[in-house]
Amino acid sequence: MKESQNAQLILALDIDNFAQARQLIDELEDTVDIFKVGSQMFTLYGPFITRYLQAKGKKVFLDLKFHDIPHTVASAVKSAVSLSVAPHGDVVLAPLFMLTVHTVGGKEMLEAAVMAAQIQAQALNIPRPLIVGVTVLTSEARDGNVEKTVLERARLARESGLDGVVASVEEAAAIRRELGKDFLIVTPGIRLKDASKDDQKRVATPAMAIAQGSNFLVVGRPIIQAPSPRTAALKILEEIELR
Repeated sequence: MKESQNAQLILALDIDNFAQARQLIDELEDTVDIFKVGSQMFTLYGPFITRYLQAKGKKVFLDLKFHDIPHTVASAVKSAVSLSVAPHGDVVLAPLFMLTVHTVGGKEMLEAAVMAAQIQAQALNIPRPLIVGVTVLTSEARDGNVEKTVLERARLARESGLDGVVASVEEAAAIRRELGKDFLIVTPGIRLKDASKDDQKRVATPAMAIAQGSNFLVVGRPIIQAPSPRTAALKILEEIELR
């Protein structure tokens, strides 16, 4: 199966208040299946925002980029997996879909994250969330060493048992060639043609990202700030389907 057939849209829910987030979620309920919750929303609302989405049957990509000593990261991942279970057992929640750790934490930390996720998922009798490693942030300016660094960190991620990495479109093709078709690539910085880059240095259109091997396309402001977020999301989904 080609990677393009697997490509999925993730909406980055980078919003500073729940009222706006709820309006957006409701508007896109029949359009977007996966929502990214990052440090902004999670710091404001904690588990409430993830469980709100999970109670609606949505897939949550928890993008907190865990990076600390192995024990601390393992504990954080265990807690993240537990977000799939309602505190009082009175609501059925969709299992946490995906989470991020930072590859600069090293092999021991990455392996501890995977092991903690496996053990906790088994204990709760739920699927283990996908774990992807952050390589180099897309806001960082490109230099001659970026691809080498990303590939080194992607290899480390696979050796440590991670399911894939977060990487820009500029490194996706090299990752796909070297690490094969089953290693997941999550690509942020997705923009439609001629759209503003905002603070992203390395961006791409959906078609470009898919052609390079990306599985998940993370889009935020081009949808959130559009006059009609639903129309913008449908336009991106159309481009994905055309690939």
